[in-house]
Amino acid sequence: MVTKVVDLRSDTVTKPSEAMRAAMAAAEVDDDVLGADPTAQRFEAEMARITGKEAALFVPSGTMGNLVSVLTHCDTRGSEVILGDSSHIHMCENGGISTIGGVHSMPVVNNPDGTMDIDRIVAAIRHRVGAGALHYPTTRLICLENTHGRSGGKCLSAEYIDKVGEVAQSHGLKLHIDGARIFNASVALGVPVDRLVRAADSVSVCLSKGLGAPVGSVIVGSKAFIDQARILRKTLGGGMRQVGVLCAAAYVAVRDNVGKLADDHRKAKVLADGLKKIKQFTVDLTSVETNMVFFDIADPRITSDKLCQLLERRNVLAMPGTSKSVRLVIHYQISDSDVQYILTCIEKAVEEILSGNAKFEHLTNGSTTNSYGH
Repeated sequence: MVTKVVDLRSDTVTKPSEAMRAAMAAAEVDDDVLGADPTAQRFEAEMARITGKEAALFVPSGTMGNLVSVLTHCDTRGSEVILGDSSHIHMCENGGISTIGGVHSMPVVNNPDGTMDIDRIVAAIRHRVGAGALHYPTTRLICLENTHGRSGGKCLSAEYIDKVGEVAQSHGLKLHIDGARIFNASVALGVPVDRLVRAADSVSVCLSKGLGAPVGSVIVGSKAFIDQARILRKTLGGGMRQVGVLCAAAYVAVRDNVGKLADDHRKAKVLADGLKKIKQFTVDLTSVETNMVFFDIADPRITSDKLCQLLERRNVLAMPGTSKSVRLVIHYQISDSDVQYILTCIEKAVEEILSGNAKFEHLTNGSTTNSYGH
């Protein structure tokens, strides 16, 4: 019997390993706002190398990383960015690019695989010329997301990203990739990260999701881009002093945990296969490409809130999506035995609901409807 809490709400819930804590305690630090923290400098250089870019910058969160990147590229208020209608930047970052940066969003429909049709991207591009000069914002940026969270953790291929990069370049635009789970995409596709992001002018990489660092993201790009991004980071309050303490943990996360992502993906497929066998659910096994499992509830007597509440009583935390769907996210601190325990608990919860014996209260684990922002 598993007695610990098995937390599947997101891969953001990982706790720092002992190796991370030791690295944090031993980190050589100085004032990073003054450009003097040696651990931050070493980590940023390593991330630039891995992604094949000239420079990198540590930021407190992925949301700030995307915001800084968009505002660096769109340095004129009234600029427009083309992005997916279910992308994290558009749906789950509090509208920061518009409220803080004065940047207008032009959403394009995301396909089930997380892509946007190339012809729709081209059709959305607007330049301040001709009849529209007085009326339209000017497109300056295209944003992609890899893996694509609301599409179930689907991977965007290098070939697709190259095509979008060609569109951006031919129209004088920049390309930013929200690469919160770019290492998951790299592992799943068998393609090095630097190849996946070669066409991008900037990339944000989350360190506190599947990689398991306690805090932070990094943005990468040209030296000129990072120089401007550093100024914006300071403006937004993201300049932290002895940030090498956090960068030390992030370095361990990249060093130790990238190699564990394939196992996360394997466990997600095992979980999905087990869920498929529960007749009250529907699961598209082909959609499980990385560490996320989405399933729909086919039985009208069961809601996601009821199911997640009964799971919580068994120390399994899950994230309701709609009233009839649930998302489960695997990370390296979920074991094979945890996966089997999860399936057992879900089967028991379904039986309890269908028997009519379950009593329900308000969810206490922080889950909310449509909570796929993490």
